[in-house]
Amino acid sequence: MKKHHFSVLFALGIILLLLAYSCSDSKGPNKDYGQTSATEENKPQLAGEEATTLSPEELRTKGEHLVASVGCDDCHSPKKLGGPIPEVDKDLRLSGHPANMKLAPYNQEALKNGYVLANPHFTAWIGPWGISYASNLTPDKETGIGNWQEEQFTRALKEGKYHGLENSRTLLPPMPWPNYKNFTDEELRAIFTYLKSIKPVKNVVPASEPKGA
Repeated sequence: MKKHHFSVLFALGIILLLLAYSCSDSKGPNKDYGQTSATEENKPQLAGEEATTLSPEELRTKGEHLVASVGCDDCHSPKKLGGPIPEVDKDLRLSGHPANMKLAPYNQEALKNGYVLANPHFTAWIGPWGISYASNLTPDKETGIGNWQEEQFTRALKEGKYHGLENSRTLLPPMPWPNYKNFTDEELRAIFTYLKSIKPVKNVVPASEPKGA
């Protein structure tokens, strides 16, 4: 009888040990059994990593946020002047330097002393690189990016190529493409999607004048 009780107790002890081990193992570190930890799940996407799949509307919304956040309007949108600060002209938003806006005479001595000059709209800049005009980013097919492919847009921002063409010149300051090249492919796709969705504005931006050209 005692032997029988001992066998039962021994078996119960083994079962309890197995249960305890199973519980402690499930609370321990997540092992590589095809599971994804919360840390991996929330890990931010880095430049060069595969982009998440977003719907066209999600891309557009993300692009709108990025365009508003990284200062595209600062140079590419003509302004309404007269108030305490220049305001974006919504009718001409992101259409670049106006074709009919001539540069006023400027002080050449200021440039010799190391200054950089800008017009009141910040659409034209003069510096050691020459004269640069902000381009038309609206989807107008003749004067904007309406006929651009996404590959062109990506090359323009990641490699600083004029019009996104492989053998073209480098974009002139103050275009901050060395910073924008850190955008992920998804972010660039989002910006491009948004720009393609805004109102097209026909505006032939004057050709920039690189120094020594």
